[in-house]
Amino acid sequence: MTTLAPLASVDQLAAWMQRTPDELPPGSALVLDLASRIVRTEARQDFTRRSTTAMFNPRSGWISLPLRPVASVDAVTVAGGVVEPSGWELVRDRLRVTRYPYTPALVTYTAGYSTVPGDVLAVVLTLAARIINNPADLRQESVGGVAVTYAAETIGASLAEAERDQLSRYRRRAAVVDLE
Repeated sequence: MTTLAPLASVDQLAAWMQRTPDELPPGSALVLDLASRIVRTEARQDFTRRSTTAMFNPRSGWISLPLRPVASVDAVTVAGGVVEPSGWELVRDRLRVTRYPYTPALVTYTAGYSTVPGDVLAVVLTLAARIINNPADLRQESVGGVAVTYAAETIGASLAEAERDQLSRYRRRAAVVDLE
């Protein structure tokens, strides 16, 4: 499994929290890494542009490539032989293998965003800021005559419902399951 870089930098987190990078706690990079993993898991997307190779079983000649958006298909191999570009067609995030509609295909493709989408970046930074601002997962705290109550969403390293809704647009809408 490939280890992916966090979706946001410590400098971006500091700017988001209106602090300097030196004012952030030492574990900020770890918090950004974990927040990025949580966001990637919820969205079921990497967001980072990269090349990957995987084996797929076409359904009536179509392969749905799971990483999006697909930037390019670099190679298609069927039964040990390279399929020339005239033997396949990329349509958004689906690959049509015209000459081999049911034969497993090894596909190398490049997918992901060249920059992290703004709404995804906002979710990562908001989650990381919540974790840093309430590291002890307190529900309420008081010092002298000042009492602070944290919202339920600020407890734990989890996403609020509104953030899940923001990320839902990046999830694949339908999946094909082969029951054979």
